[in-house]
Amino acid sequence: MADLALTPATRTLPLSGAHGGSSVARLEPAAAAARLSLRARPEDVEALSTALGIALPVKPKTSASANGRTALWLGPDEWLVIDEGQGGLLQAAKDCAAPHSATDVSHRNTAILVSGPGAQQTINSGCPLDLSLTAFPVGACARTLLGKVEIVLLRTEQDAFRVEVWRSFSGYAFGLLAEGARDAAL
Repeated sequence: MADLALTPATRTLPLSGAHGGSSVARLEPAAAAARLSLRARPEDVEALSTALGIALPVKPKTSASANGRTALWLGPDEWLVIDEGQGGLLQAAKDCAAPHSATDVSHRNTAILVSGPGAQQTINSGCPLDLSLTAFPVGACARTLLGKVEIVLLRTEQDAFRVEVWRSFSGYAFGLLAEGARDAAL
C-alpha cells in the first residue's frame, strides 16, 4: 500500500490549459494565488493594513495594490485580498491582534484574465454593470453576476480585467466569456 502521508498535495488549477478569446479580447487563466476573505470593523482596518502590508480600501468599488498583493473592497467591513507571490498572507492576518475574521479561500476561487480592446464588451455580454471608464475606472472592483454566477470583477488596466470566480463555476464562466469575446469581434 502506498504511503500517502509522504506524497505532497498539489493544487490543480481548474482552467489549466484553457485558452480562448478572439481578435479583440484575450482570455487566459490567472496564475495560482493566495486569497483571503477578510472581515473587520472600521476601527481595526489600520492595524490589519499594517499587518498585511497593504492599505485596505475603505471606499466602495475601490482596490489597492502593494507588495504583490491586491485588496478589493466588497462591503463596509469586507475585503478580498489576493496575494500573487509574496506568501504568508494568512499568517500575516493571524499575527494581527485586532479583532477580525480571515478565511483562506485560495482553493475556492480561481481567476480569468480578460484583456484587449474588446474586453469590456466581452464581459458585458454576461454582466450588467456599466463598465465604461467613467463608471468603472482602472482599480474599480465589484461583486456582481456573470451570466448565472457570482463573480468579483477588478479592472486592472484600461482594457484589462480580472474575473474572480468560484472554481466550480470557472468552466461555465470561461465558456461564457469565450462566446462574448467571439461576439465582440463581429
